[in-house]
Amino acid sequence: NIDNDFAEEDVAGFVATDFKQNGLSIQFKINGTAFNLEQLGRHNMQNALAATAAAAQIGISLETCAKALETYEGIYRRHQIISKENDVWLIDDYAHNPAKCAASIAACQQIAPKVIAWFQPHGYTPTRFLRADFVNEISAVLRPEDEIWMSEIFYAGGTTVKNISANDLIMDIKAKDKNAFFQEDRNDFFN
Repeated sequence: NIDNDFAEEDVAGFVATDFKQNGLSIQFKINGTAFNLEQLGRHNMQNALAATAAAAQIGISLETCAKALETYEGIYRRHQIISKENDVWLIDDYAHNPAKCAASIAACQQIAPKVIAWFQPHGYTPTRFLRADFVNEISAVLRPEDEIWMSEIFYAGGTTVKNISANDLIMDIKAKDKNAFFQEDRNDFFN
């Protein structure tokens, strides 16, 4: 049972409070109405808050929103549980920007004493542009026992200049005393 240290979130007059994550589910209140989702992470509470605020604008009650979200199964590749064996979870999440990578790792920390995250940056120009953000966001969320692994940047074609490597990010994260590792070919990650 994890209680988040943030007091509340506010969107258009709708306030989320009392966030808790219990294993693979989250609980919180929006304007006093209890919500329970089979999802991970504070960011899913924020998404539910935004959706509820939008639904209220067209006359849908908080109670109806809470009931509908109880059965929400999430979307493909967002904290999708692939397997659990010997207390080891394999969870796929298509996080692709610095804040989403950090949120994904933080959500998984609530169910595991150690998170081993693997990430493959997408595109040389975006990675170069977001380098400091990736390094700072990921470094800030990693606990001493956690690890981040990266394979080489995914190249989708085009005329981009390949003057950055995922290993550059790994070296920057290591410089912040975090467990960071480079595995050039993602197909070799499990070898």
